[in-house]
Amino acid sequence: MTRVLVADDHQLLRNALRRALEDSGFTVISEAANGADALRLAQLLHPDVVVMDVTMPVLDGIEATRRIHADDASTRVLVLTMHDEDALRARAIQAGAVGFLTKDCALHDLVDAVRDAAAGEITLTPQIATSMMVQFGEPDALEAANGSWVSPLTPRELEILQAVADGSSTSEIACDLFISAKTVKNHLASIFAKLDSRDRLQAVLSGMRLGIVQLQ
Repeated sequence: MTRVLVADDHQLLRNALRRALEDSGFTVISEAANGADALRLAQLLHPDVVVMDVTMPVLDGIEATRRIHADDASTRVLVLTMHDEDALRARAIQAGAVGFLTKDCALHDLVDAVRDAAAGEITLTPQIATSMMVQFGEPDALEAANGSWVSPLTPRELEILQAVADGSSTSEIACDLFISAKTVKNHLASIFAKLDSRDRLQAVLSGMRLGIVQLQ
């Protein structure tokens, strides 16, 4: 059973989110009305997924996301906000969020995003990826074009990183490549080390910046 923490400073929205999530089979373990409470409850309860508003009192959602991710990267944070801005999307992903939704989205879209996050999938749209690329630039792509850059990953690691970018889980990658899940995890650990990444999302973003993976 997927355990969800809902963080938003509007009681009516929290109620609506709770109903939609519980009707879809999730367990809403608690609610937070500000970022500080969201952080405290995440540290106490270790939810699988946090649905996080951005503009909240005491501590904003971006900083709360950053601290939650630093404390326990297995807790997946989905940002839900009124503001659809490139800079905000980039900040959310930098902080460790695995998805970004605006409050005008349909409830079923939110439910699907929570389900994907709980399954360990990367909820990274091309729009978010473009925002990140614009912010950080592509210096390594220029070196690659000049022939002076070589991928730090082995062919197998490249294959696995692309599968991650495509949204495949560890078990799906293992099945597709006819290797064990443990072997996939070992390859992922090597990829993270080589790309100086702490998780799948950062590895995919680094791979995109280097021009070695693409979003479909």
